[in-house]
Amino acid sequence: MQDIQEYGAWRARVADALEQYRGWVQAAELLDGAAEQHLARALTRVRDDRLSVAFVAEFSRGKSELINALFFADYGQRIVPSSPGRTTMCPTELAYDPQLPPCLRLLPIETRAQRLATSDYRDDPAAWTVLPLDLDSPERMIATFRQVSLTRRVSVAEASSYGLYDPEDPDLSATLGDDGQVEIPQWRHALINFPHPLLKQGLVILDTPGLNAIGTEPELTLNLIPNAHAVLFILAAETGVTRSDIEVWRTHIGAASGSSAGRMVVLNKIDALWDELRSSEENDAAIARQQASVAQLLGVQEQQVFPVSAHKGLVGRVTQDMALFEKSRIGLLEAALFNELIPARQDILRRQLREDMAAITAGQQALLATRIRDLVEQLQELQSLRGKNQGVIAHMVRRVEMEKKEFDASLFKLQGTRAVFATLSTELYTCIGMDVVQAQVDAVRTAMEGVRFSTGMRAPVRVFFDEARARLDAASAKIGEIGAMMETMYRRFSAEHGLALAMPMALSLARYRSEIDAIEAIWQKQSGTATLLITSRGTLLERFVDSIAARVKHSFRAANADVEAWLKVIMAPLEAQIRQHREQLRHRQSSIQRIHDATEGLEQKIAAFEAAQQDLEQVKSRLATLAGTVTRVLNAPDAQPAPASASPSLEVA
Repeated sequence: MQDIQEYGAWRARVADALEQYRGWVQAAELLDGAAEQHLARALTRVRDDRLSVAFVAEFSRGKSELINALFFADYGQRIVPSSPGRTTMCPTELAYDPQLPPCLRLLPIETRAQRLATSDYRDDPAAWTVLPLDLDSPERMIATFRQVSLTRRVSVAEASSYGLYDPEDPDLSATLGDDGQVEIPQWRHALINFPHPLLKQGLVILDTPGLNAIGTEPELTLNLIPNAHAVLFILAAETGVTRSDIEVWRTHIGAASGSSAGRMVVLNKIDALWDELRSSEENDAAIARQQASVAQLLGVQEQQVFPVSAHKGLVGRVTQDMALFEKSRIGLLEAALFNELIPARQDILRRQLREDMAAITAGQQALLATRIRDLVEQLQELQSLRGKNQGVIAHMVRRVEMEKKEFDASLFKLQGTRAVFATLSTELYTCIGMDVVQAQVDAVRTAMEGVRFSTGMRAPVRVFFDEARARLDAASAKIGEIGAMMETMYRRFSAEHGLALAMPMALSLARYRSEIDAIEAIWQKQSGTATLLITSRGTLLERFVDSIAARVKHSFRAANADVEAWLKVIMAPLEAQIRQHREQLRHRQSSIQRIHDATEGLEQKIAAFEAAQQDLEQVKSRLATLAGTVTRVLNAPDAQPAPASASPSLEVA
């Protein structure tokens, strides 16, 4: 797992370079609101970046054993519970947050009755049962981990209230026992905060329950699995591909994901095909035939199917039996996983950070250029006073006063623009505000409750998605109005007062419209005609509200956050330059007036301005050096140490 550690080291170097850059430009007073937000976002991207790997399989496919073999063999024992039968009854995430102690956080299954998605509980500590992890006692720690395997028996009514039982669903109705009760998981979701070296570097491991649970826990189908950077779909070599395997692959992992990148099929338990009465070549041929069959049934390339033995790989690593480890082929899967996953993730992060740095440096260069231009103008103005009489100097005093009055008049007009800006901002929030979105959810729920048959639920859901798209389109139109108004204001101030202003940053809600389309596509896949005919209206309603509506609300919540951040900073560059220009006019007026009053020598003032100009040129040079340092660290390969120039002096000239 050296690749993950190198990737984590690269992220740490990028974060250090960005911190150094921010500290220096802040000391140089070149950090306006927009640049501060861009830098904060860039640092958040780097520090909070995660590499998520999801493991999806039917029970008894060796999923938990594969996690142990890939990530936890160095502990000399199984960390994730692994035994015959079902060992993971609820979605389980392994990650590390230094703000929390090592612990297991468990979300009770009863929360499913509250009609809220799992994501709605993530920031509510009171909703979780927290069990500490005793890192000094592996036995007690593993015993704590076994909580994710617990189940309990409840009445049909209680299971139905959680959406875990439907008499019309043959798969669920088969779980009814002779005692009239149903076995359900004790926990809905588990979060394991574990200080493993790879987890500290940002790796997140998602261990899913059996395939039946994928349809009942919406967080998996709409968020965790689709957003995982890699999904390992695990089959057993002796059973091959079952009907439920094909359905989940097609619906949630393969073509439904929109891309085959990071999607791998693992053909586990190949040791079941090792026959001591056959040669190794014959055994390899049997494995290859099964590999080819799996690839054909799932519609993937053979090289996308990885035959392994997780159990033998774990044993080989723990016992240092390298021959057994090589025979398990775990190393080939590991290399393929991280050779594809890490470079792809790093490229995405690099591109995002380059865009952030381009916006940051453009604004700071414009701000610095304005300072230098204003200084040069003042210097030229003072130099032109050499040999001039008091009348000429008095005329210049009056001219600066006139400029200041004209500028103050422009500021008065800007107040009118601010009023329009506030009105348009309010109208923007009426399009996508969360209260409006919740009203839409309530309306579609009422409409779905009012239909007589399950098939009648399609119409209100279609209206719900159409309205969601219409609201995003209306919000985009308002954003366009605000952007056009601010661009006009920027151009006017640039033309009338010579301010070097970069055009205001743009905002697009296109990604959220695409998300709505993707969510609707998932709903359509999950509610085909056959599903509607065999699934009760109550189950469909709960599935829609718990998953689809919750995911739409999540998208709108993110869109609102983007809009709020954009509205806060769109005027920041203009206001920063206005403050600077006003200060420059005040200095000009004061300097010329003092010279007119003969309270200060002209030559001394010119010398002071010349020295200030040299200082600003040094600041400009240092700014370019620091930006170049960030770029070099950003573009450096994972294993390459930070260049020596990454630590320039932070003293402002």
